[in-house]
Amino acid sequence: MTLTRQLALTATIALVGASPAGAQERASFSQQVAAAVAAAPLDVAQQATPAQDGSAPPAVAIEYSDAYRTRAKIHKIASFTTLPLFAAEGIVGQKLYNARVNGENTDTLKTTHLAIATGIGGLFAVNTVTGLWNLVESRNDPNHRTIKLVHGLLMLGADAGFLATAATGPGGHEGEEFRVEDPSTHRAIAFTAIGAATAGYLIMLFGAH
Repeated sequence: MTLTRQLALTATIALVGASPAGAQERASFSQQVAAAVAAAPLDVAQQATPAQDGSAPPAVAIEYSDAYRTRAKIHKIASFTTLPLFAAEGIVGQKLYNARVNGENTDTLKTTHLAIATGIGGLFAVNTVTGLWNLVESRNDPNHRTIKLVHGLLMLGADAGFLATAATGPGGHEGEEFRVEDPSTHRAIAFTAIGAATAGYLIMLFGAH
């Protein structure tokens, strides 16, 4: 019996004991009161709590800074800007490859290819900084944690791939011997990096909602 019930029962019995009724009537009435108090519902404070009924405690709200939201917006814009650059770089790169094989002038294509590659590199640098910074700030947020980690690993892998792409770019100038296997390796690494980055974008775009 709870403390509240005990106090109520004691007070009731005391009042009955002080009444002028006979001893037998007082005893019968006390038994009825005790039964009624015992059958009464629990107090609000005594009702089941989440810890008692086995349910999980309420989720703790995660507060993000204004800087986090700004970085997230920059990260998103840079990501959407990078996707069409991937397509353009693939097209220009293939044309450059064919022109080199056929011994054609490649000055314009090389300049365009390098300009697009520089743009992709700059956007990836922005996304790497903003993405890692926000990943650290959101480390205590359980929402979409696995998706964020997979996205981050894919993008870091793409970073490494683009560095390898730049390192394996075919050198040489017009009139020099052109080795076909060099641009083949360069192209294979580039498309692998682009594939990893695109997968990372799609995971966040569709998996985090």
